[in-house]
Amino acid sequence: MIYPFLKGGRGDFSPTALKILGIESSCDETAAAVVEDGKTVLSNVVASQIDEHKLYGGVVPEIASRRHTENILWVVRSALEEADCTLDDIGAVAVTYAPGLIGALLVGVSFAKGLAMAGKKPLVPVHHIAGHIAANYLSHPGLKPPYLCLVVSGGHSHIAEVLDYTRYRVVGRTRDDAAGECFDKVARTIGFPYPGGKNIDEAAKLGNPEAFVFPHPHVAGSEYDFSFSGLKTAVINLVHNTQQKGAEINRFDLAASFQKTVSEILVSKTMKAAEALGYSKIALAGGVSANSGVRGLLSAECKKRGFELFMPEFKYCGDNAAMIACQGYFDFLSGKRADESLNAVATMSLEDK
Repeated sequence: MIYPFLKGGRGDFSPTALKILGIESSCDETAAAVVEDGKTVLSNVVASQIDEHKLYGGVVPEIASRRHTENILWVVRSALEEADCTLDDIGAVAVTYAPGLIGALLVGVSFAKGLAMAGKKPLVPVHHIAGHIAANYLSHPGLKPPYLCLVVSGGHSHIAEVLDYTRYRVVGRTRDDAAGECFDKVARTIGFPYPGGKNIDEAAKLGNPEAFVFPHPHVAGSEYDFSFSGLKTAVINLVHNTQQKGAEINRFDLAASFQKTVSEILVSKTMKAAEALGYSKIALAGGVSANSGVRGLLSAECKKRGFELFMPEFKYCGDNAAMIACQGYFDFLSGKRADESLNAVATMSLEDK
């Protein structure tokens, strides 16, 4: 069978009107998008699995992989139809190949390889974190490197120098838990359902951020690195000790105090790095970039210093394929290509991409 999106296109792309089909499946969202010239989003389709994983309190990798397999064909087809084009109109296929859940990544990579081979299109492998950074180009087309970017997601917490559209230098990273992971684990301890970060953010708006004082861990000899494991343990111990005494704890105050602490840690180290490295242009990226505490504090600190701040629109904060297509555009122009031997990689540094 020849699928409808494989034939009948106009074939009218050029270096100045280049459409990239992006495919993203690194965790629990199956996504596809078409982006033109790295800036104009023609479609952005996301099939979320949140409701199913909520039953288990977090993402179950095996379930995620199976749902990607079920969803990817109709998601890609929908993205092409919404963009009013077929594969003939596409200049290249970009796909997330690292990092992420290996089974989930393999679904997207395998589909993208087959689609690229069938349509005789270039295949562009995209690093997931580079995609999150590129989400800012969709919301701020005028943003150009170099700048400093705070990347905060469920699995990653980085401070990275964006040297150009395809080169990065990580100057700070987490030594244990990522900030997003810490949000989810604390939320579970407090009693909020998955996804934890979103629920803590909503609860924090109803609480007193000064009610509890938590530690601000530091990494000896690495002033820009993060450590969230001790903070997570401090919150968990507080909750358990309170329960053992038969007392109640105000969940809203706890959420507000915890969120304030995480925000202070992330923003203070970012500001310190920016001042030391000479950056006055700052960007925020990753799933946790949607957090109101982080956005608010980063905005205030940048304004105080006269720094320019760029943050993605909320629709581009979480995992999506528009950001992958956007980064794929810049990787494509830089000459990055893959063949049928492309494989998924669960762990890969942004600098090694």
